[in-house]
Amino acid sequence: MRDQAEELRKKLNQYKQTPKAKTIAVMSGKGGVGKSNVSLNFALALQKQHKKILLFDMDIGMANLDILMGRSSEHTILDFFNNKTELKEVISKGPEGLEYVSGGSGLSSIFRLSDSQFSRFINELSPILYQYDYIIFDMGAGVTDDSLKFLLAAEEHFVIATPEPTSLMDAYAAMKYICLSAEHTQFLVAVNRSHNLKNAQAAYERLSAAARHFLKIQPVLLGCLPEDEKVSKAVMQQVPVLQAYPNSGFGREILNIAGRYTERFNDNEGKKAAGQAHPFISKLRELFLKGRVAE
Repeated sequence: MRDQAEELRKKLNQYKQTPKAKTIAVMSGKGGVGKSNVSLNFALALQKQHKKILLFDMDIGMANLDILMGRSSEHTILDFFNNKTELKEVISKGPEGLEYVSGGSGLSSIFRLSDSQFSRFINELSPILYQYDYIIFDMGAGVTDDSLKFLLAAEEHFVIATPEPTSLMDAYAAMKYICLSAEHTQFLVAVNRSHNLKNAQAAYERLSAAARHFLKIQPVLLGCLPEDEKVSKAVMQQVPVLQAYPNSGFGREILNIAGRYTERFNDNEGKKAAGQAHPFISKLRELFLKGRVAE
């Protein structure tokens, strides 16, 4: 018992001295906008700034990140929930040492956490949050009642959209859904697959104008990623664009986006006083319990 108590004290002291990760949820209103591609390459771009990153594939059952990296993870998040594998054991190594959690594949039903699954997830995620600078959740397309909990708990919200009217409309609808539960949520926007800068900025202005008028919020434009044939080539090769074609238009701009993000949004904001629970954990627990009471 004494040894266990001493070990616990050591871990607590370690957490007090270690920065807590900032949590980022990458979302889109619809599928097919390149969200997972942006998530993956943004994570690699942050890593080039000597940040320690953990990338979560939260599109459970789709394994998008594995496909984009040409990997076949030994374990996935489904192993954690279904086979009692420890969360730290489902963390895989990707290109350039990027650490990530695969979403698995073959799950057709909507993923839903039970009470016991949620408790295990919270308990095992809490210490992991002290080991990284950023944890990026690559969310599934759209917003469901269950994904809403993760989105509301995250400290940053990245919205990926294309200049297509349907993409902008769906992105606005997803933002509205979140704002119904948290009115003053800030959204950071990346316009993907734009034919030119003017086209991308016009798309952002349309989305921003709707958000200002109806939601009373001002989304922030992080960057405009071009329509780039090198992206398609990298996807076919199953290699991240930033690794295969770092000097491509997409590659240069994702580096710029990562630079703008860390310059503008102080990564110390997520660090709270020693001994406090991480804000993501506190908020997620509160939201989950509230949902159970409502049911």
